Formats: sequence, structure tokens, C-alpha cells
Amino acid sequence: MPVSATEKPFYETKSLHEMSPAEWESLCDGCGKCCVLKLEDVDTHIIYSTDVGCKLLDCENARCHHYADRKKHVPDCVVLTPDNLSHLSWMPKSCAYRRLYEGRGLADWHPLVTGRAESVAEAGHSVAGRLFPEDSIDEEDLPDHITDWDAAE
Repeated sequence: MPVSATEKPFYETKSLHEMSPAEWESLCDGCGKCCVLKLEDVDTHIIYSTDVGCKLLDCENARCHHYADRKKHVPDCVVLTPDNLSHLSWMPKSCAYRRLYEGRGLADWHPLVTGRAESVAEAGHSVAGRLFPEDSIDEEDLPDHITDWDAAE
């Protein structure tokens, strides 16, 4: 929720390491871009995102069905922490965690800035309704689903 004009929001005054668990979680804008399947080119090591959602992702609303215990269901799911952000170059450029880590501040469409969860979709940054479920795509067809979610950034 927006703060008063005289009070700076926590994400402008605290480092990522100083944030409480609730503040850290509130940085997620719910776009779902980090929850799409990714492919790595074995020669270049470039990582490509697809338009295929993880088996836990509700493709219509871009929310994880089992967020709290997602590692139990998807062992290679990456849990973001202030300590691993430097190793996650595949995170979308629009990601609040990445933006703050890189010193760019939150996007003007972020719910913590607008006070509205809908602002993510309105700005074209949500994958909700734009994905294929993982179980509907054959693995060998994944290269046909490479998508540049950062094109709007």
C-alpha cells in the first residue's frame, strides 16, 4: 500500500538484507515470470524463458498452488534470497527483487507503488492467461515456446 508523501517506503530505506520476511515477500509483484519453464543453451549457457508455466503455477492467475511448500513439490524451484540474487541473471529485468538489487527502484506499475495488484497486468507484465500448462506441452516442443517476457521492460 502506498505510504504518505513525507514517509519513505521500506524498499527505499532498507537494504534487501534488512527487510523483514513480510517486507521481502511483498516485493513480489505476482507477475509469474520467474515461474515459467526455462531452457539453457548448452553452448552459450544463455537461459531462455518460455510461455509454459511450472506444474504448480495457476496459469490463469499466475499464482503458485503450493507456494509455502513448493520445494517439496518442485525440488529445483529457486527460493529467492538476498544472498542468491547475484547468481540469478535469468530473473526477469522487471522483477522487483532484481530491480532493487541493481539499484533501479521499483517500477511505477508495481503494486507497492500503485496500491493496486491489477497494475501489473494493466502494464503488460503479468503472465496470467498467457501461458500453457506444463503438462500440456511435450518437452521436445519447449524450444517452440521461447518467449521474451522482458520485451515490455
